[in-house]
Amino acid sequence: MQENAKDKGEKQTMLNKFQFRNLHPNIFLGTASDRYSGWIGQIYTKERYEGRISKRTDKVGGKSFKHEVLPVDSVKEYFEHFPVLEIDYTFYSTLRDKDGQPTKNFHVLKSYAQYIGENDRVVLKVPQIISAQKLKRGNQYIENETYLDPEIFTKQFYEPAIDLLGPSLAGMIFEQEYQRKQDRIPAKQMAEELGRFFESIPNDSRYHIELRTGAYLSSPVFEVLEKSGVGQVLSHWTWLPSLKNQLNKANNKIFNAGNQLIIRLMTPIGMRYEAAYAKAHPFDKLVDGMLHQEMINETVDIIEKAVKEDIETNILINNRAGGNAPFIAERIVEEFKAR
Repeated sequence: MQENAKDKGEKQTMLNKFQFRNLHPNIFLGTASDRYSGWIGQIYTKERYEGRISKRTDKVGGKSFKHEVLPVDSVKEYFEHFPVLEIDYTFYSTLRDKDGQPTKNFHVLKSYAQYIGENDRVVLKVPQIISAQKLKRGNQYIENETYLDPEIFTKQFYEPAIDLLGPSLAGMIFEQEYQRKQDRIPAKQMAEELGRFFESIPNDSRYHIELRTGAYLSSPVFEVLEKSGVGQVLSHWTWLPSLKNQLNKANNKIFNAGNQLIIRLMTPIGMRYEAAYAKAHPFDKLVDGMLHQEMINETVDIIEKAVKEDIETNILINNRAGGNAPFIAERIVEEFKAR
């Protein structure tokens, strides 16, 4: 049945208001992080936060960038527009310390939890002290002594995350940093290490891993992911091949035991984090020449495949992928509806 002009007009109005919930039962469109003042007038209503916006300065690539940050309760308005949110600050610290005491991140996540509704979904980044082979300390990268430590993961992150978020926790991402050629281990060794780790932690269908080194996207690693039920995060990121090529390397298989897929749109391919950040700041609009149509097309290709195969797909968009995550989400929906 063809849509009449009125129906098309109503759908366009919804789209212009950045309404991304209920696109499809298996499509969950969201962003990587939230609380950006650049989204006021798009996702956030200015009047709700007057007098409650804090200021901070971040240093990226040797430059200082000023930010205005909305209060935690703005996540309630965020979920009026998006069904899923990636919370990434958990990457930088555990939720409990080695003595079992709540950390600052625990208290922030607890604050978030009170505004998360029954039908809202959260994806958490696993702390880097678990997922990263090396950690940045000053201008150096040092060996991570707690890499793939199952006890730290379970006691200091997994258990408190479950307690705080319950069924709202839709996924956990293990992000591993890019490994230069001289620092890489054989893919078979990587697979063995991941296999031992995933056998040692609680059995859960919400695990996903983002390997930012293309050489590790190989058969030995994929065999372990399939056996462990751990999803391969498809990441549009600086030094990785295209989304389509990442999926092709895995023979178009979805490994996650919960029948879920995570796509992360992080930076334009070939553009470093610092450059993408500087171009996108203050994250209030699309930046000319930054958003690649190929990224949009491949994302929608994968969404269509997932819909046909009844796979739940979480698309998590970072401002750095084109300047402004809500506008990028709008482009994805426009392309999806056009097909």
